[in-house]
Amino acid sequence: MGILEGKKILVTGVLTEASIAFSAAKIAQEQGAEVILSSFGRMLPITEKMASRLPKPAPVIELDATNQEDLEKLSGKVSEHFESLDGIVHAIAFAPQSALGGNFLETEWSDVANAVEVSAYSLKSITVALQNKLSKGSSVVGLTFDASVSWPVYDWMGVAKAAFESTARYLARYLGPTGVRVNLVSAGPLRTTAAKGIPGFATMEELWTDRAPLGWDLTNTEPAAKAIVALLSDYFEATTGEIVHVDGGLHSTGA
Repeated sequence: MGILEGKKILVTGVLTEASIAFSAAKIAQEQGAEVILSSFGRMLPITEKMASRLPKPAPVIELDATNQEDLEKLSGKVSEHFESLDGIVHAIAFAPQSALGGNFLETEWSDVANAVEVSAYSLKSITVALQNKLSKGSSVVGLTFDASVSWPVYDWMGVAKAAFESTARYLARYLGPTGVRVNLVSAGPLRTTAAKGIPGFATMEELWTDRAPLGWDLTNTEPAAKAIVALLSDYFEATTGEIVHVDGGLHSTGA
C-alpha cells in the first residue's frame, strides 16, 4: 500500500523526463495513485510521449490555463477519466525572454502580465475550475522558486513567483473550510526545460552547488517530486498555506 493508494491526481507541466512534474507523476503512480496529465498546443504530443513512459501510461487532456474556454471545459474533461480528484500538481510557469536575464528595468507591462497570468494566476484558475471535483482531504501542490529574495537574471519571473506564493496562501485561506489544502514546494535550481530558458541561470546553479549545506544535485528531480507526493498524501492533513523547501538547505544560510 502506497501513501497515495486509490487517489486520483492531475499533474500539469510534464514536458520531459527531466521535469519535476514527470518525477512527481511517476512517484505518485508508484505510491498507488491514478494520474492524468495536461498539456496544450505544440507541447501536447510531447506530453503524450512522456505519458507513455510512466510506469502506467496516463491519459493526457488539453488545457491552456490562460484560455477561458479550456478552463470551462476542464471539469468535463477530467470527468471522462475520474469522477473526482484528490489532488492537483501545478507545475506551469512561463515568462517572455524580455522579462528575464537582466532586462528587469526595460520589460514592458504586457510581458510582465503574461508572466504573472501563466505563472501565478493559473494556480487560482485551474483550482477554481476543478473545485467541484475536489472534496475534503484533497490537496493542491505547486512548484515555486524562493521568492523571498531577488535572484540574478530571474527578474520578473521572481515577481511572478512572489505572486504565486501569495496566491497559494489566499487559496489556502478560502478553500480551507472545504477541507482542501494548498501548499508549495520550493525547489533549488534544476536543469529542466524551464531552467534552460532563463538566460544566465548557471549563475544560480553555481551558488547552490557551492553553498547548500546538504549539497545539491542539479539533475536529480526526485527529492522535489517526493515532497510533492508527500504533500498530496494524508500525512500532511493539517498543513496548508505552507512552502516546503527542497533545496539542500540553502534557503537557511546567510551570505
